[in-house]
Amino acid sequence: MGSDAFVQEYLLLGLAFDRLEEGFVDAYTGDPELRRRTENAPAPVPRDLSHIAQRLRDELPAAGLSDERTRFLDAHLRALDCSARTFAGDGIGFVDEVEAYFDVHIEPGNEDDYRDAHRRLDALLPGGEPLAERLQAYRKAEVIPADRLEECVEAFSSALRDKVRAVYPLPETERVEYEVVGDKPWSGFNYYLGDYRSRVAINSDLEQQMSNLPRLIAHEAYPGHHTEHCRKEAGLVADGQGEQTLFLVNTPQCLMAEGLADLALEAIVGPGWGLWAQEIYADLGLRFDGELAEALGEASAGLLSVRQDAALLLHDRGRSHDEVAAFLQRWTLASPERARQSLRFLSSPLWRAYISTYVEGYRLLGGWLAQAPVGVERAERFRRLLDEPLVPSSLR
Repeated sequence: MGSDAFVQEYLLLGLAFDRLEEGFVDAYTGDPELRRRTENAPAPVPRDLSHIAQRLRDELPAAGLSDERTRFLDAHLRALDCSARTFAGDGIGFVDEVEAYFDVHIEPGNEDDYRDAHRRLDALLPGGEPLAERLQAYRKAEVIPADRLEECVEAFSSALRDKVRAVYPLPETERVEYEVVGDKPWSGFNYYLGDYRSRVAINSDLEQQMSNLPRLIAHEAYPGHHTEHCRKEAGLVADGQGEQTLFLVNTPQCLMAEGLADLALEAIVGPGWGLWAQEIYADLGLRFDGELAEALGEASAGLLSVRQDAALLLHDRGRSHDEVAAFLQRWTLASPERARQSLRFLSSPLWRAYISTYVEGYRLLGGWLAQAPVGVERAERFRRLLDEPLVPSSLR
């Protein structure tokens, strides 16, 4: 089988998963005829999809693709085989499931790290009330008024877009549209539409906080998901790497993309992002303590693994929803409502393993970027994340 025929089979396989679970295909910008073929075909049988994935993995070495593309496709076929077997009802352990999906091995975090993070947060938010109450009061005080959210979004999108274009050029026609939605298990979502356009949805069920909004826009748009999609479309896809037209949930692509996006604000603004954001809010007539927000963010980084631990408790150790919600409240210092929202995400059949993309993605990509000194060399590493078909094992 030639390389083009092989890639077409891979695309047909990946597109078929959207028939099993709508939303499995996060984005597809390739030949619409392939999409029509899968939509008009009989409903796929999960076991058959597993067999196809295994067959394609066996045939991959002879497909005539570069080592980089071969590594990418092998990791993704392994993930699709695991998804197919999960849909077929196979009993796959949660840790093994995450490893097959995302090319990483997960372990529980260290509660001593969480206690240390609480001590650092406690020092930053003095007062006599319990730390959770002080942190929730801080978060409530920095909620963006609903009638100001749109202009804040536009201000940060414009400022970040200018920064990104100066370092990582984008096609002149690229655009991001923002919309507010409700009843979703996530805080924000990028829908990449192709032709360098994205629609970014922001969840109205979660109050948007001033300290989080710059990170959300960087994550979803500049230089996060939208920027990565645009640069891969202009580079890899234009160069004939058709597998990059398809973006699938529960594959190594997701871990790389979420890790990149979670590091996006630091990558494009760097240390001092708090004061940078403070000036933008001041121009809008809003008061924001950027230094405190940045310090709280650094302290909270010690809680990175808490939500992955919650997923392990829920799916690996069989703990009840009430126990897991209490665990989340205790360590993330969240309100009961926030903890339940996190639990909703962790409980979703499609998204239950996805939390590891944020935890392990941030850890792996952050460590890899940190190996290069701040400046041109680190910016070049971030460019590689935007432009190249890397998988976690590539960085390891």
